[in-house]
Amino acid sequence: MTTKTKTDLDQQTIDIIKVTVPVLEKHGNEITKVFYQRMFENHPELKNIFNQTNQRKGDQSKALAGAVYAAAYHIDQLEKILPVVKQISQKHKSLNIRPEHYPIVGKYLLLAMKEVLGDKANADVLGAWERAYGVIASLFIETEKEMFKEMKDTVGGWTGFRDFKVIRRVKECDVITSFYLVPADNNPFPAHQAGQYITVQAEIEGEPLVHLRQYSLSCAPGAGHYRISVKREDAVNDLPAGIVSNYLHDKIKIGSTLPITAPSGDFILDQTNDSPLVLISGGVGLTPMMSMLGTVVKQQPERMVYFIHAAQSSNVHAMHSAVKEISHRYNQVSSYVIYGHPTYEDKLIKNHDKEGYIDDEWLTKILPTYDASFYFCGPAPFMRTVYQLLKGHQVDESNINYEFFGPASSITG
Repeated sequence: MTTKTKTDLDQQTIDIIKVTVPVLEKHGNEITKVFYQRMFENHPELKNIFNQTNQRKGDQSKALAGAVYAAAYHIDQLEKILPVVKQISQKHKSLNIRPEHYPIVGKYLLLAMKEVLGDKANADVLGAWERAYGVIASLFIETEKEMFKEMKDTVGGWTGFRDFKVIRRVKECDVITSFYLVPADNNPFPAHQAGQYITVQAEIEGEPLVHLRQYSLSCAPGAGHYRISVKREDAVNDLPAGIVSNYLHDKIKIGSTLPITAPSGDFILDQTNDSPLVLISGGVGLTPMMSMLGTVVKQQPERMVYFIHAAQSSNVHAMHSAVKEISHRYNQVSSYVIYGHPTYEDKLIKNHDKEGYIDDEWLTKILPTYDASFYFCGPAPFMRTVYQLLKGHQVDESNINYEFFGPASSITG
């Protein structure tokens, strides 16, 4: 991919944007909250693109605020944010974001700046930001255009949504169910890359909008199907139950049809590397790890793998037996289980290796080396703990790979 990063902005515009950096650092989250509120008021049809639970939690606003801040900080060197642009563009591709969406976003972002900042957002500032947004939007549009073309040119590839039918569903544990998907038209479809995700389009009776949700593919590439393993999200405190996850669990049966997008995402297993591979997951974060595990045992039989999974107990531990079977079948794989609150039966049959939480002493005990490639996924606090443990052992950033489910968050907290 050869996306250009030339800004085409005059020095005065760049200088004005740079001056606003401290203001964005202070008020960015407030601006993005107002942005979403005003945009949804005037364009309710766009609500389906965004996970409304993440909206209520404020995660989406924080993620956008961080992206806007980064763009302003690097406005004279946009090549420095290109990795972030590509990561976000992967999500945009999966959500079928189109060029016509960008002017709408730009309009309400500027209106939000004016509403929050008042006189600080004078005509010169808003004019500079309008020009800067145009350049940044063009960068996204060009990146996504190349991604769409690449997928469309792939054998069996497609853009937008394509109907897949459910050929199998498996209850993996009390809260996670897997759905096996093949094209409804019986035509070819491309193999994904280990770690990627798809977007599911859900038309739910009684809901005014079509809902979109992204789910990691939990099978190895080339399995003859796609598989998603979905956790039922129950209501917690003031957050309602997950609309789409409950719909999938309760309504989607064998023979049901689900429209999905082609696989996307840049959280991908690097198979050019033969160093020891450490896969660490918490809860439903094991889904991309299962894809990576299945890939490496088939394609890199000499590569050592350490698979570490943390769950509250066996009741909510998906695919435990599958991982055990793989570790028994392939000598290259060692697997470990941590239960935060094991049941009485868990303790009786000793089906886990550690009680409590992942910590430095235990991790160092089971790993022969930290000179390895680490991939991890799970709840944000869990991921931040893992990251801090790895940094404590001076693991190079190039060997630390992770993905947040939902809007990107700060790994350092």
